Parts: sequence; C-alpha cells; structure tokens
Amino acid sequence: MATSPVAHSPLGIPKSRVRQLMAASIGNVVEWYDWYAYSALATFFSVQIFPPSADDPLLPLLSAFGIFAVGFFMRPLGGLLVGAFADRYGRKSAMTFTIILMGVGSLLVGLTPTYAAVGVLAPIMLTLARLIQGLSVGGEFAAATTFLVESAPKGRRGLFSSFQYVSTTIGQLIATGMAALLATMLIHADMNSWGWRIPFFVGAVLSLVGLWIRKGADETSAVAEEIQRGETKRPGLFEFLRSYPRSAATIVGITVAGTVAYYTWTTFLPTYANITVGFDKAQALQIGTISLLFFMILQPLAGMLSDRVGRKPLLIAFGLGFLILPVPLLGMLTDAYWSLLVVQLIGMVFLSGFTSISAAVNSELFPTRVRAAGAGFPYSLTVALFGGTAPLIGTALQEAKNPGLFPWYMSALALVSTLVYIFVLRETKDQPLR
Repeated sequence: MATSPVAHSPLGIPKSRVRQLMAASIGNVVEWYDWYAYSALATFFSVQIFPPSADDPLLPLLSAFGIFAVGFFMRPLGGLLVGAFADRYGRKSAMTFTIILMGVGSLLVGLTPTYAAVGVLAPIMLTLARLIQGLSVGGEFAAATTFLVESAPKGRRGLFSSFQYVSTTIGQLIATGMAALLATMLIHADMNSWGWRIPFFVGAVLSLVGLWIRKGADETSAVAEEIQRGETKRPGLFEFLRSYPRSAATIVGITVAGTVAYYTWTTFLPTYANITVGFDKAQALQIGTISLLFFMILQPLAGMLSDRVGRKPLLIAFGLGFLILPVPLLGMLTDAYWSLLVVQLIGMVFLSGFTSISAAVNSELFPTRVRAAGAGFPYSLTVALFGGTAPLIGTALQEAKNPGLFPWYMSALALVSTLVYIFVLRETKDQPLR
C-alpha cells in the first residue's frame, strides 16, 4: 500500500515540523517581549520608582539597571528547576509554566506604584516582579531551546536553533517599537508619569495569547514520556553536572563573550550612547528598532550557514570580531544619527555568529535525558554573571568617569570565548543528537 507523501514547506521542512517551530517561536515572542520591555523603558520609569538625587542624576537609572541585573540572577535557578522539570515531565509542560510566570511578572511591573506614593515599597515590588520574570526566562531558555532543536529535521538544527533569537528579537522589536511609539506620541511628562506602564499591561494580555498557542505543540522528549510511564528513572537535579562536567564548563566558555555582546548591542547601546555622548533618547530607540530588524533577518541566514560549514567557523568569526571591534566601534560614537546606526549594524553582523546557533551548540553537548537542565543552567548562570550586569557595569563606569573601560572589558571576555571556540569546542553539526 502506498504511503501518503509528507507535505513540505518552501524551505523543504516537513509542515509538521513547521507547526512545532511556530508554536515555540510565537510563545517565545511573548515571553521575551515582557522581559525586554523593562530595559526599553528604564530611562522613563526609573525616576518614578526610585528616589531622585540632586547630587547624582544617574542614580535612579543605575538603581533600575541594578534590579535588571537582579532579575538575571533568578535565571540560573529557572534554568535548573524548570530545566529539570522539562527533562522529567516534558518540554511542552515546562513552556506552559514559564509563559504564565512571565505574564504575572509583567502585570506586577505595570501595577508598581511610584516612590512618591508608597516609598520603599515601590522598588521592592519592582524587584519581586523582576525575580518572577527572571525565573521564567531562565526556564524558557532551557525548555524552548531544547524543544526547537529536538523538533528539527536532519541537517536543519542550525536553522531551527536560529529561531530562538528570531522570536526573541521579534519580542524585543515589539517592546522597543512600542516604547519608541509612545515616546514619540506622548509628551515627556506623560511618558514618565503613566505612559511607560502601557507596554507591561499589553504584555500580560499577550502572555495569555502565547499560552493558548502553545497548547498546539507536540512533546519532543521521548525520555520524558518514558519517565512518566515508569520505564526510565528520573534524572537527578544535578545529574548533568556529575555526568557531563566538561559539557557544562564548555557552555560557560561559549557564552561568556556572547552574552555581554548581546545585551550590550541589542539592549544597552542606546542608553550607553545617551549617557556618554548625549544621544537623543527617542532617536536612540528608533535606531535600536532598525538594528533589531536587521539582526532578526540575519539569524536564519547564519543558522543555515552553520548547517553547511559547521558551528565553529561562525563562533570563531564572532569571537575575533568582538575581540577587535568594541574599542574602535564604541569610540566612534557621537550624537550624530548615523554614528549609532553604523555601530549597531556592524556589531549585529558579528553577533549573529553566536546568537543564531547557541541553542544548537548547547543542546548538542548533552543527551536528551538531561538536555534541558544541562543546557539551561550553565547558560543562564553565565548570562546572569556577565550579560545581566553589562548595563550596570557600563552605567557605573560612566558614573566613575571611565566609560572607555567598558569596550576593553568586552574584548577581554571575547578573548576567553575565542580560545574556547578554537581549542575546546568540538564540531557537532554532523553528529546526531544523543
């Protein structure tokens, strides 16, 4: 009896896999929109949530970025706990949990009262909201990236991996675009007073949409299903570390430069330009939106390239680029529109060598049994230590009158990762998932 042909998309991917890709990506858009709305709007709400300082006008913004960093330190816990949950009970259940958490956190940020109204309770409530969102984002990476890579057909793991940052960037684009639109439409006083709350309320509603969309996903972990049937023993919480310490350490080395470069170029650079050379806030948000659109387009192209030439060449190109370029690129920033645009676009090209394939590289280092926790925890820990603190370090160096040290800091971390790419990382593009 003849079998029915498998329907394919224009890219040659079975349509059943495309449905999986869309279920993960659309939910991820909502998840990361909520996360990035904070950084896009920090310059507006910081003066409302934190007490002003006549001696140090940067203090409220510095406090806001401090809480931004605190949220990152919940990400390793999310990567560990939600990752272990995903390994035991399945990726789909874990992704449902993370998007609910993110919606709650976004709603709390939008409802945070001002410092003038409730005093110290305002920054406390904001901190609680970011802790909830940090737990969600750490778990989201662990569950969604493994889900994406496990859903990929043969020879397409790099392409599927790239949609982690395609969807992340779409979420960030929506957050940044909404912030730019509100900043353009509202007068400065209204934006600072109440306009900044709107994107967080929108994010809470969108989380419900993402939850509904993810109901259509199919589970990808056969091991999790075996565990539920009692056919396989549950993995221990730190089994990935006991059994695969080299893989966990390799992820730290892979990620350390990439996370600082990513959060600097996609999140902090508009603010950095504002506090160092007096770049206009609204124009900086516009340029950030243009650059993110360019960055999003690059992701699947770089992912497909990695499926042809391998993961290591792209990572080495990224590492060498950020070893050499941060000092001259950030040094050429002025208050001219073109300068920030050129600096962001050049950085995005090299950054894509990391972001497009990090999900694939991390997932390929672990077997299915511990893949979510193994990929999620060391990655999220490194992001917390280096990515989440990048805006804080950059702002603190500006306050200390030493902004020129920040690009050197980035280059030093790029050197560490480049050595890992060249001498430690093994090529994995042609190896089957374990």
